[in-house]
Amino acid sequence: MFYILYGKDTFSCHQKLAEIKVGLGESEMLEVNTTVLNGRQLTLNQLQDVCNAGPFLSLYRLVIVEGLLERFELKSEPPGRSDASKTKAVSTLKEWQGLADYAKQMPPTTVLVIVEDEIKDKTNSLLKSLKVSAQVFAFLELRGKELQCWIQERVKEGGGSIVPGSVALLVNLVGGDLWAMNGEIDKLLAYSSGRPISEDDVRQVASYARETSIFALVDAVLEGRRKEGQQLLHRLLQDGSTPSYILAMIVRQLRLIVVAKEMGRKIFEPEVRNNLERPKDFALEKALRQAKSYTLERMKEAYHKLLENDIAIKTGKYDGDLALNLLIVELSH
Repeated sequence: MFYILYGKDTFSCHQKLAEIKVGLGESEMLEVNTTVLNGRQLTLNQLQDVCNAGPFLSLYRLVIVEGLLERFELKSEPPGRSDASKTKAVSTLKEWQGLADYAKQMPPTTVLVIVEDEIKDKTNSLLKSLKVSAQVFAFLELRGKELQCWIQERVKEGGGSIVPGSVALLVNLVGGDLWAMNGEIDKLLAYSSGRPISEDDVRQVASYARETSIFALVDAVLEGRRKEGQQLLHRLLQDGSTPSYILAMIVRQLRLIVVAKEMGRKIFEPEVRNNLERPKDFALEKALRQAKSYTLERMKEAYHKLLENDIAIKTGKYDGDLALNLLIVELSH
């Protein structure tokens, strides 16, 4: 069996992987027979060696490959790229296109899953080649009616109910990040104790809403979407967040992104998390996704601007609201 799971909605991707695991038998033995490989440095021969190994006291061996498809994203050619480098890239693609044929003769006891974050599925050269031999699942970020339906279904699965106004308020506060949304719904189900979840419940319980808005604000600012960044800032201020809180949260999120850039998924290890004030899973997943979008130079520039902003507030050069608005303008250039 061969699966490809990808998309910006990493929560649904994670859920699908969990669903696949459930179908492979007893969890303890499956864990022994599970191998996770870094696809960014992997060769096809190395993958075949792992996939050809038989399972130990289990019906299946699960092989998970992370980050393989991103190697074959269509990118603009850097200036001065050598012919040798181009030849190597073509050779690597040709090598991995052989995975489509190998998958057809892979041992029936092996389940291979390629897991990827957001990629350009229409232009990814390797994905095009593998679609013929794999079950492909694309998880796009939910929006609008689809997101509202997901919330209602998730509440129903949890044994509760929710009024339409509460659904709309959750969408406004949390957005399409299903890691955050799932945590908020769990808390709301416990808080409402069997009665329909009201708008007041959402306002009382949704503690991650501001933090999620901070993630969106950081995204908007670093991607140069100034108007959206200012709208998010004004919403946070209207909801009662102080300028110092917003500034501290932006700094915290940038720190998470930098660590995620350097550590990758090792950021989930206890010794790393403990040095980061033990952030929630959804915050780490978000930081990992953001880390792929921004260069270290871009984040260093943002840190420098944040320092100038903090000094301006503390010395009274600008009041907090004005200083943050100026910060967004400067970072969104």
